[in-house]
Amino acid sequence: MKKRDVLVVDDEAAVADAARKVCSAEGLVTDTAQSAAAGLALLDRNSYRLIVSDIMMAGTDGFGLLIQVSARGLLTPVVMVTGFATVQNAVRSMLSGAIDFIPKPFTADELLAVVRRGLKYETLRCEAAAKGASASAMFVPYPRLYRRLGHVSWAVPERDGSVRVGVCDPFLKTAGPVQGIDLLAAGSDVVQGSRCAAVLGSDGLTYSLLSPLSGRVLDVNAGAVPALVGKDPYEQGWLYKVLPTEPGPELEQLTICKFDIL
Repeated sequence: MKKRDVLVVDDEAAVADAARKVCSAEGLVTDTAQSAAAGLALLDRNSYRLIVSDIMMAGTDGFGLLIQVSARGLLTPVVMVTGFATVQNAVRSMLSGAIDFIPKPFTADELLAVVRRGLKYETLRCEAAAKGASASAMFVPYPRLYRRLGHVSWAVPERDGSVRVGVCDPFLKTAGPVQGIDLLAAGSDVVQGSRCAAVLGSDGLTYSLLSPLSGRVLDVNAGAVPALVGKDPYEQGWLYKVLPTEPGPELEQLTICKFDIL
């Protein structure tokens, strides 16, 4: 099989071509397909480091493509894209195995950020495999019974009814080295599956962190600097304490951390 860098699957030719140009400008060997079927045909012939797929497509949609990728035993990371940027699409993308979600219209920098993160994820996975380990060995282990939105953000209920929220170590390591974290102010509202913080990479790009649940920010961790968050992302490096809007239904949608294999 031929080794390629990025496969872009989108039934809008203009979007697929724009994504190809952004990736090609980075020196990435990029193929495009205008349907899931065409994308799967390319996956039969080529090996890719990253797949960027639209969700809403005629015939098999992006979620169907994700299922087929998994059924073929492919470990290629997938980023989901959609013009129907709903909370449900973002959450479903993560729970279906995508490593990130980006709404249309997106800027070149926004696309570049998720592409670089996806490629770094694949690099870390391959490095772990070369050592005979799973990708999980490359990251700080999740505490048991924490709940996570994909491998992006996490939430854990507190005794007072609030929920502590933070960023997952796989997100940090694939966006890093992290130079800064822009947080919301106390009193701000967050929405599950929408941006709640911005992680600033040393490459000058901004990596959007999606919130694991909806609610109002009660407290912001003043000590959430990159060094602390990177060292201890699940305890001292928490980002927010949130009063959840719908704690039951939203927490139930998240994955319970047990023995996660990336």
